[in-house]
Amino acid sequence: MRRMSGETRNSRIQRQVVQLILDRKLRVGESLPTETELMADLGISRNSVREALKALQALDIVEIRHGFGTYVGHASLTPLIDGLTFRTLARHEDDTDALAEILQVREVLEEGLISRVAVLLTEAELDRLEVAVDRMEEAGRAGHDVAELDGEFHELLYASLGNALVPQLLGAFWTVFRRVARARGWTDDPAPEVTVRRHRDIVSALRARDVEGAQRAMAVHFRGIESRSAQESRGVG
Repeated sequence: MRRMSGETRNSRIQRQVVQLILDRKLRVGESLPTETELMADLGISRNSVREALKALQALDIVEIRHGFGTYVGHASLTPLIDGLTFRTLARHEDDTDALAEILQVREVLEEGLISRVAVLLTEAELDRLEVAVDRMEEAGRAGHDVAELDGEFHELLYASLGNALVPQLLGAFWTVFRRVARARGWTDDPAPEVTVRRHRDIVSALRARDVEGAQRAMAVHFRGIESRSAQESRGVG
């Protein structure tokens, strides 16, 4: 019971520090008050301040630079990526559900997002997507991995939304997938020509302003990834 009370108190202090950052409108990279000042402002002990700051550092909300002070962090999605990677790898190696969950979340996000960009994309932006697919095809023919170019395509696809969180969030799920794939030894990606064809189908539907067709093409793309990961989990080549 004491332990629960302590955890609750620590969480409360963390929220107070976060609120202090917000109230003072401190920006990324700006310094927080000193430990002594935080003790006085929040009415807590030095140990409590340090415990709260360490916890917030793990969340990338603050950055502790020893010998210099504490600064507002970037609040990146790194803690989410690390947590999801661990959560997925902690499951049994034969359990494909954990990885499927990651893919399904990204699939749902992208199928919803593509319906929005389908009516926003200009011809110039569609041309850039076409060029991205051409680069993917050239890399595949040269025997290079197209995974990075695949990621660039998806980032470019949603750039017109002007939402900085979208590529970060989608990238987080993709990073988790790639980390888990490497950890499990799943090295065989679909044939590059298959990946290229699926992306060309997406662009073709977008050029035709066919929202449902674009969603279907995106779904086919993800079904292929899900099928491949399931095969790898079962040891099927």
